[in-house]
Amino acid sequence: MTSFTSSPCEATRATVVVGFAEALSAPEVVWSLVDSGFDVIAFARKGRLSPLRYSRHVACHEICAPESDLQAAISDLQTLLVSLSRAGDGRNRILLPIDDKAVYLCSKVQLDSSWRLAGPIGDSADVALNKNLQVEAALNAGFAVPKTLFVKSADDIFNSGFDLPFPLILKPAQCVPTYQGRLYKCRHWVCANQDELKSAVAQWSERVPLIIQPFIAGSGEGVFGLVASDGIRAWSAHRRLRMMNPQGSGASACISQPVPADIKPKIQALLHAIKWRGLFMIELLRDRSGNLWFVELNGRSWGSMALSRRQGLEYPAWQVRLAIDQQSQIGKMSPSLRTGLICRNVGRELMHVLFVLRGARSKALTNWPSIWRTLAEVLRIQRGDTFYNWRSDDRKVFVADCYYTMHDNLRRTRI
Repeated sequence: MTSFTSSPCEATRATVVVGFAEALSAPEVVWSLVDSGFDVIAFARKGRLSPLRYSRHVACHEICAPESDLQAAISDLQTLLVSLSRAGDGRNRILLPIDDKAVYLCSKVQLDSSWRLAGPIGDSADVALNKNLQVEAALNAGFAVPKTLFVKSADDIFNSGFDLPFPLILKPAQCVPTYQGRLYKCRHWVCANQDELKSAVAQWSERVPLIIQPFIAGSGEGVFGLVASDGIRAWSAHRRLRMMNPQGSGASACISQPVPADIKPKIQALLHAIKWRGLFMIELLRDRSGNLWFVELNGRSWGSMALSRRQGLEYPAWQVRLAIDQQSQIGKMSPSLRTGLICRNVGRELMHVLFVLRGARSKALTNWPSIWRTLAEVLRIQRGDTFYNWRSDDRKVFVADCYYTMHDNLRRTRI
C-alpha cells in the first residue's frame, strides 16, 4: 500500500479549520488530517454537544447555529477565521466544510489571502447545493434520472396537470433550505396515494421548494473520488447494506465494491461539465431490476468516510494537500482496494432496529424488513467488520457517537 502521509516539516505548517463538528463524518475527517500532520480546529454549533468535542486531537470553537440565525452564524465564522489569521506565523490556512450546511456558510464568508477554501465555491457551490441543477447536469451526462418536478406551492401539485404516478417521494429542492432567515430542516415524504400526498403537503406548508419524483425501491450505492487538474483520482465505491431508517436515510452499514465500469464515463462527463474540483460523492439507487438511477451529488465529506479510510483512502487529507498545492500528485496512486469490506455505525444500527419495530409509515413501503431477520443481521458481527468513528487513542469519541446518535434521533423522531 502506498503511503501519502506528508512529511512533518511540510504538513505541520498548515492549520485546517473543519465544520460542522456535528457532521457524521467529522471524527474520521479530523483523524485523517491529524494523521497527515495537520493541526485541526473545528467550528461547532453553540451549546450543541457532539462526539468530536470528546476528541483529544481537535479544539472546537462555537459559532451561532445557522438554524437559529443564519447571518449571525456567518458573522461568527468570519470572526473566527479573522482571529486565526492574526497569528501571523506564515502557516497555510485551509477551510474545509464537511457537511452541506458548512458548504453553504463557507461559500458566504470572505477569505483573506492567508486562507484557501478546500470546498465548493461560486458556481460549484450552487451545483453542490441545488438538486435541480444536479438533475439537469446528470441528464446531460447520460445518467438515468427519475422524472422530476419542481414545486413551490400546493397549486403546483394539485392544479397544474401533475401527472407523476404513485408512489412518490417529496424532498427539498435545496440541500440547505432557508426559511425566515434561518437554515431549515425539511423532511422527506413517501406517498402511496392521494391521501398520503395531501397529508405530506399539509405538513410541508410551502415553506421551501420541493422536488417530486417517483419512489423507486432498491439499494443505495455511492461512487467516490477526488478531482484534480488532470482528472479523477482515487475512485472507490460502496453499497448500503442497511439504512438507519428503511424508508430512506443514511447508511447504518455499508460494504465496499468495485466502481461500476459503465458509470465512470457518465461521472467524468458530469464533473467535467460543471468544472468540479476536489472531493465528490455520486449517490445512486439500484432498483430491483438492476438499473442504476442518479440520486444526487455530494460535494463534501460523506457519512461513510470511515469505510474509505479503512481501505487506505485518506480523502480529507488529500483534499487539503491539493488545496495547498494544485500540482500535488497526492491520491494519484491509490492503494489496492479491498472489496467486500463492511463498516458499521453502531448507533445507527440500533436505530435501524427501532425503525423496523416502529413499522412502515406509508403503504408504498411494501418490502419492510422483518424484525427477526433485522436482529439476526445487526447482531451478527463477522470477522473483519469495521466500525465508524473507532480509534484506540480516542475511544470517548466512539462511545459519545453511539450515545448522541441514539439521543438525537430519538428526540426528533417519533418511534
